[in-house]
This record gives sequence, structure tokens and C-alpha cells, in this order.
Amino acid sequence: MDKIDKISEFDPHSQRTWPPLLNIDQTSRVLNISKWTLRKWDNEKKLISLRVGTRKDRRYKKEDILKISNSGL
Repeated sequence: MDKIDKISEFDPHSQRTWPPLLNIDQTSRVLNISKWTLRKWDNEKKLISLRVGTRKDRRYKKEDILKISNSGL
């Protein structure tokens, strides 16, 4: 496996592997909380997601995740 392949792998403990928009599974792993909690926070406007695609899947901004992980909600 070369260096590019290693960087493209998502690691919840390595911010440099995070994409600019994280899906709900990735965000759940980074914050160590359930997907249900993320949905609840979104509904309560505590952590706002962006909706993408025809299914309106949730995506969370990397900078929002960093704020929460550094300072809490």
C-alpha cells in the first residue's frame, strides 16, 4: 500500500484523513456517539448537518466536528 492509499483511508483519530464533509457514520465514530444522538442534535439545532443527494443524507462539516471535539457541545 502506498502513501496515497494510506491517506485516503478514514481514521477517526487522524484529522488529516477526514474529508471536508463527514457522513453520519464517520461523525459518529469521531465523536464516539450514536447515529441517533447525531440525528437528535441535528433536529435540536445543536449540530447542524447539510443534506445531500436525493435521499437527503446527512453530512457534517469537518470544522463543526472539530469545534465540538475540542470544546464540547
